[in-house]
Amino acid sequence: MAPTTIPRVRRTAQNTQYTYNLTRRIHTVQTYPVLSPQGATILIYGHENGATIIWRGGRRFKPEVTKGPSAKQNGKPPADAIMIIDSDEDDDVPAGKGGPFVDKPIFEEALDEDAPYPEITQTLDLEFGTAVLHLAALPMTPCTPEDAGWGGADILKEKIVFAASCATREVFLITLPLVPPSPASKARAELQESLLAGKAGNGKWGETMTLLAGQIKGSDSLAMTLVRSKPASERNKSTERSRSESRALPRVVVAAHSPEASGALRLWDVPLGNSSKAGRPIEPFQIEFLPRPLTSISFNPTHSTQLLCNASPDAVRIYDYSIASITPDDLSEGPFPSQGSWLISFYPPFARPSPSRKPVLAASWIAQGRAILVLLADGQWGIWDIDGVSPQGPSLFGKPGSGIRGDALTEFNVSGYVEGTSPLRNPASQRASGGGSDFVPMTPHSRRDALTTTQGPERLAPVKGGITVTPLPASATTTADESVALWIGGAEHIFVIPGVLKFWDAQIRKGSGGGVNLFSGAQPTRMVRLNDLSVGLMGERCTSVGAIVRFPENGGSESSINEGLPVELLVCGEARVVIVRESETVVGTKIGGVVSRQKRLSDRAKENSAIVVFPRPEQPGSVAYNLSVGPRRKLSRPPVGSAFDESESNDNGAQAEAEQRPVQLPSRPRAGFAFADSLNAAADVEQQEEEDERDVEVEMLDIMEIDRELDALDSGRGRGRKKVIFDS
Repeated sequence: MAPTTIPRVRRTAQNTQYTYNLTRRIHTVQTYPVLSPQGATILIYGHENGATIIWRGGRRFKPEVTKGPSAKQNGKPPADAIMIIDSDEDDDVPAGKGGPFVDKPIFEEALDEDAPYPEITQTLDLEFGTAVLHLAALPMTPCTPEDAGWGGADILKEKIVFAASCATREVFLITLPLVPPSPASKARAELQESLLAGKAGNGKWGETMTLLAGQIKGSDSLAMTLVRSKPASERNKSTERSRSESRALPRVVVAAHSPEASGALRLWDVPLGNSSKAGRPIEPFQIEFLPRPLTSISFNPTHSTQLLCNASPDAVRIYDYSIASITPDDLSEGPFPSQGSWLISFYPPFARPSPSRKPVLAASWIAQGRAILVLLADGQWGIWDIDGVSPQGPSLFGKPGSGIRGDALTEFNVSGYVEGTSPLRNPASQRASGGGSDFVPMTPHSRRDALTTTQGPERLAPVKGGITVTPLPASATTTADESVALWIGGAEHIFVIPGVLKFWDAQIRKGSGGGVNLFSGAQPTRMVRLNDLSVGLMGERCTSVGAIVRFPENGGSESSINEGLPVELLVCGEARVVIVRESETVVGTKIGGVVSRQKRLSDRAKENSAIVVFPRPEQPGSVAYNLSVGPRRKLSRPPVGSAFDESESNDNGAQAEAEQRPVQLPSRPRAGFAFADSLNAAADVEQQEEEDERDVEVEMLDIMEIDRELDALDSGRGRGRKKVIFDS
């Protein structure tokens, strides 16, 4: 089933969250980089029975106008009616009764400006009959269909091209129209005749499905890229290989890693738009057996033949499938050699005090494939500069001052730690602050086990995290940049870098000036932490994080896009998808500056305090409060005297009257806590009472007597004779 089209909207102090509840467990979510023709963002997520495509935003479908049955004509038909009988047309079958269905969706002329958020326009379920665990799309800059001819592949202007790996070890390359199917297409009678009528590969939705064979186990990572032909002067291959490379059809290379033995990497060369070979299985043209399984792979967006492989915790390596490891290589049949080459390895730092390296949670290309951003399990992030993007320091390829020193450590060009990850580096401080037991094992064996558990590399093994890099399209006012979303642990630690190039330059300048502060400065130069994301997930754990570029074509206005983050965050739970948009009215940030959104208070509001207490009309303006802890007679009113008390003298009567006279309290103002003014008077009365009752002379004599006794004891020490015997 498709997700609910109406989300649950929750507004927090920092952002607005749109929660979509699903009826299936989510395994992976992929944002397609090309918009649909009507301006919708395309989301693909894999679940237990296949994949679902969602069109979000853009122009809506026009409501269908149903024509009522035509009224019967009374009387005879008109005299000029003509009946044509042609036997040649009897063999033609109308399209609606058995011929191929031609979908012609009709959309509104303009976007709905009054909509509070982009609505889901259409959904489509592709039934695979098994669970889809991983999805991959081309590493393109998000764009409109008119600008989607990447590398001369015009098919990308009309088709969705993505790869999917299933739980039953199959890998498929799927093409699908960019235009969402109309409601009439989904309500066809032929789809209701059988449960398998709408299965992926039948062509009911205009899709094609190509099987990539050769795997023994299911894939745990997937990537794809577009093949770009090289000029004839740069080719150093055989004549047959050059002829096959000069084909007009665009081609894609799909890479998949499976945990066979110690790890196997397979690559397939798949032509696009060739309907004659769409149903035939394709065998891999390269198989690379690895010494250790990989955790993730991704293709370089600029150098399409380079594959970034994360072999955590050993290293992060770059593999090039177009460079032969043994030259000349005439064993392969096709445009690529039978075996690729490993170009370089990047080693993460050590997890001190252990001799093991820090596990690499994620590694991704940044700066259009000229640098690598990594996230380590202890919360450290770092950037390896490959092609000299940074203004400081040379590149790693082909220059004498390489950043690699020795064989053990590759220094980062710039690095730091994300906020809130200090317990991963100092577990002892977390245990002390958590209020747990302070019991320390006293036996050598138990103490050694405890230290190994808290300080060893095993404590970082269960930590999860990821990096999502989203290229930002260039406009007339901004240059092309990339937005990075990274997460570690769960929804409590999700961060966004609005512009990675500006962030990189700012960290270098701050580091040279002494000290790096990630969470200060203008928004494009700092790392933004998103809070209160657990509200949208409703208790579910975070499984992955994606990003959606905020286009005006998919329901956003120009003013709202220029404010806040340039992307919307896509947080995936177990059965929920939460789209997070930064609240412009609360944060008040703008790319390149800060815009204040706070309302100014009036003069009347400034004069009033936080709590204002108004007196009741029936009560007097002056009220006396007794706050003393002493006897009630001190602050109480004098009792009514008897008329027969005339034996006392006038002096004694005046003195008693003075003692029993109540303390005069200041009048209470009309507003505020006026009883607080009587606190000083109550304290003075209590202090006077203590001074009257105490006898200071007696207390001083007692203290002097104690001092004399102590002096006598000190002077008596050391007197008398003592016998001391010395042994010679």
